[in-house]
Amino acid sequence: MTKRKVFLSVAVVALALNFLLGARTYSLSKETEAKDAAYPNLELFSTVLERVRRDYVDGTNLTYEKLVRDALRGMVGELDPHSEFMEPKNFKDLQDDTLGAFGGVGVVVSPRDGFLTVVAPSDESPAFKAGIKTGDRIMKVNGKNAEKLSVQDAVGVLRGEPGTEVTLTIERPSTQQTLDFKLTRAQIKVDMVKDLSGKKDFRLGEDKIGYIRLVQFGEKTGTELDTAIKRLKAQGMTALVLDLRWNPGGLLDQAVEVCEKFLPKGQLVVTTKGRNPPQNMIRRAAGRGDLVVGKEGKPLPMAVLVNGGSASASEIVAGCLQDTKRALIVGEQSFGKGSVQSVIPLPDGSALRLTTAKYYTPSEKVIHEQGVTPDIIVPMADDENFNVLSQYVPGGADSLEPAERDRLKNSRDPQLERAVDLLKGINLFTQPQPVRVPGKAGEKMAAK
Repeated sequence: MTKRKVFLSVAVVALALNFLLGARTYSLSKETEAKDAAYPNLELFSTVLERVRRDYVDGTNLTYEKLVRDALRGMVGELDPHSEFMEPKNFKDLQDDTLGAFGGVGVVVSPRDGFLTVVAPSDESPAFKAGIKTGDRIMKVNGKNAEKLSVQDAVGVLRGEPGTEVTLTIERPSTQQTLDFKLTRAQIKVDMVKDLSGKKDFRLGEDKIGYIRLVQFGEKTGTELDTAIKRLKAQGMTALVLDLRWNPGGLLDQAVEVCEKFLPKGQLVVTTKGRNPPQNMIRRAAGRGDLVVGKEGKPLPMAVLVNGGSASASEIVAGCLQDTKRALIVGEQSFGKGSVQSVIPLPDGSALRLTTAKYYTPSEKVIHEQGVTPDIIVPMADDENFNVLSQYVPGGADSLEPAERDRLKNSRDPQLERAVDLLKGINLFTQPQPVRVPGKAGEKMAAK
């Protein structure tokens, strides 16, 4: 056989294989497309819906409305832990959150490792005063298994009219304890910005180092932060501690506004990236520039406190200020919620909260499921965390026994202490140093 014939034979075989493989790929593509066609799948859904409504043994009172809404909750809930279909009541609860007032027990929860997990108990809340802590897993609500309870359903049973009661059974992984808490719901009013005593006085101590605690990122956070900064600056503040511990997050716009208080105009704050172009955004500081500056306009030293209860918007702020070298981050690894949820109102008053993007820090760090790693890691035990929170809340120790109250007064906050020491050191290192002026012995030194 000549070389030409061999070549032609090989070419024919190759073309035949290519045709067969192409046809197979085309066939698989068509098969996949057929499986994903809308009409046949909707027909399947309606068939199952009708069969359940007609034949389910305990379905005498089943309605199309209930079945469809249950299906919507299941469908959206399977996407990720943070997407959900919200009934009108739950949508209103979400709106109340951003306004800073609602009726309930005051505990923020999020799915983690298959359990509804406490991210943080809200200040001055029944949950906090009862001793519920960050990391607690909710196993039962009013005696009913909470294993498959969605965040939406949990909010529905935990919130309610002030004065009514709810019982939570929690498991504490740190001690392997199972505990029951009988809580009386109260009106939860949340000040977004507080001072060290849990109030809004914002007074400086002898060291002239300011302290501001952001409780949550609601509609008034930026405005309240402005007021706090002005009060501290008027007293001669030389450095600032921004406390984001146990802050579960909130509104993205407010996270950007908070960052603007500490950055020059035009500085990149956060980038969001989603599946569709409208979700791809670059957010830059558009405010008046850095407000925390000294008399000469030089930025004052800053430290930001974070821990496992710092999530979402808190991580945007911490990640941004860390990347831009504007602040030192002190504490423990943050929670790791780096996704953006868009809330889409629906015609009947319900809403769809859908994860539409993930956010990235200015240096393109991914926070989702990883969190922010502090520059200075200062671990704290559960009892230390409880003591710190108790001290921050006005009347937070009222429910404790006298001996416990005395112990609380003498307790420490290692993370805050470390942050203050760092800022003192920075101020000491950067302040003008005295130099000797040539002259007679015993004359005073002048500063350079």
